[in-house]
Amino acid sequence: MILFTFLLFTGAVALATWWVVRGSDETTDEGYFLAGRSLTGVFIAGSLLLTNLSTEQLIGLNASAYKEGMSVMAWEVVAGISLVALALFFLPRYLKSGIATIPSFFEERFGAGVRTLTTFLFVVAYMLILLPFVLYLGATGLNQMLGLQEMLGMSQIGVIWTVIIFIAVVGGAYAIWGGLKAVAVSDTFNGVGLLTGGLLITYLSLQYVAGEGESIFSAFKLISERDPDAFQSMGTRDEEVSWPTLFTGVLLLNFFYWSSNQQIIQRTFGAKNLAEGQKGVLLAAFFKVCAPLVLVIPGIAGAYLVATNPEFAEKVTGASGDPEAKFVYGALVASVLPDALVGFFSAVVIGSILSTFNSVLNSSATLFSIDVYKNFIRPKASTKEVVRSGQICSFVVGAFAVVAAPAIFHGKEGLFNIFQQLNGIYFIPILAIMLVGLLNKKVDGRAAMVALLVGLFAMVMGTFFNGSVPETSETVGVDGWVKDYFKSPFHYMGFVFALLVVLQLVLEKVGFSRETPYEQKDVGAVDLTTWKYAYPVGGLLIAFAVGLYVLLAIVAS
Repeated sequence: MILFTFLLFTGAVALATWWVVRGSDETTDEGYFLAGRSLTGVFIAGSLLLTNLSTEQLIGLNASAYKEGMSVMAWEVVAGISLVALALFFLPRYLKSGIATIPSFFEERFGAGVRTLTTFLFVVAYMLILLPFVLYLGATGLNQMLGLQEMLGMSQIGVIWTVIIFIAVVGGAYAIWGGLKAVAVSDTFNGVGLLTGGLLITYLSLQYVAGEGESIFSAFKLISERDPDAFQSMGTRDEEVSWPTLFTGVLLLNFFYWSSNQQIIQRTFGAKNLAEGQKGVLLAAFFKVCAPLVLVIPGIAGAYLVATNPEFAEKVTGASGDPEAKFVYGALVASVLPDALVGFFSAVVIGSILSTFNSVLNSSATLFSIDVYKNFIRPKASTKEVVRSGQICSFVVGAFAVVAAPAIFHGKEGLFNIFQQLNGIYFIPILAIMLVGLLNKKVDGRAAMVALLVGLFAMVMGTFFNGSVPETSETVGVDGWVKDYFKSPFHYMGFVFALLVVLQLVLEKVGFSRETPYEQKDVGAVDLTTWKYAYPVGGLLIAFAVGLYVLLAIVAS
């Protein structure tokens, strides 16, 4: 029954996607990479959400909630605020330039050198950080949900390799042959399933905590009695995401991710017009503010069950003999859902992994084909050759990610925070030049290039060479200079960002400035009329996000 419902839902999504996109023209670069600039608000919102809500959120964030409680909701609620900034500030400027990639905007603003370097950073980071993380956590979660080790008679690492290869083959088919429109449409269908299944997991997990015949609201009381800080939104100072980080690294990582990350915002470049783009982005913002219901509360419930239910604790015990956070969500799914729904939800999880995987492949193809192949390798290439170069790039990036996934992440704990720190290596420098480029008309490409290189060096040093030593059974861990001086790696990110902004402004004053101030040109790609409700809705969403924080802080105190 599990396998039947799994295959039924997966096949239904593929068939529905084919039906919607049939007749679309993917032979042109705009049709393949930007869905022919035809996406409406619903498909933009669905694709934004499911590209983001993959296993790094569903499994990784719930694992962080298992360890730290409600404070990790920052990654979702602050994302809602960041999406408002995308809708009201960034998106009108991007659509005005008619760009297909973020590096293309950098060339317009700073020159070819900055475009080339940022293209390289995006593609390498997707290949060695984002895709391996999504693939590894997805394989781990599905192993727990479906009991694949027992079903297939394989070792844990063998199952992980098998699932990773399966995801790569199916996801690659969507991205390589279907283009952005197939990605966006399949994302939307899978998103409905993920939202429905995720809310059901939350409800049933709380019911499992409360006990048979009890209200789910009694579960909140039981959890709070065992851990009074479980629902504290602000977090304590010894947690990775304490309240001060909301104004440094957590805020900056979210702003980059939702405003300047090619993998995410490419579907907004395919908007039919600015109004549709803003509708889609603001709808996604609402769901992100509500996302802790699906991405945080199950992890908190799992922590209670591990402490009070030996049978459940055994399901999340790893090779070390201790409970491991990355197994919690999969164990919850297997424990609270009937077999038929386990198959359905596993198909949804596969869909969310495929969404991120094929979206990243499509973005990598776009970056390579438009910013490298068409710009440097074959400027006179035909449209068909440009699309083919993107398909080849997708295959290469996917193959590298498959090999890297177990090698980089297998056997590590605290994966979500590790993932965010790795992201900071390129997020912070690129965000610094993006904001200065948009808000200052005189800073030139030389200043931006210096800031990029200095930022990369500073972030690599702070991430890999900070003097920290992991704690083992025989030694006491050492935090290193980042923790000693900045208390948190996220505060260090804030310091580096501020340094890079000041550096660019200083360089502009000493001669690294444009001969004529930058003026953005409207290429007329789409109608730029602002949605008439964009600003009121954006304001309400920000108030909703802040109010949620305040409410939880008061209730939990």
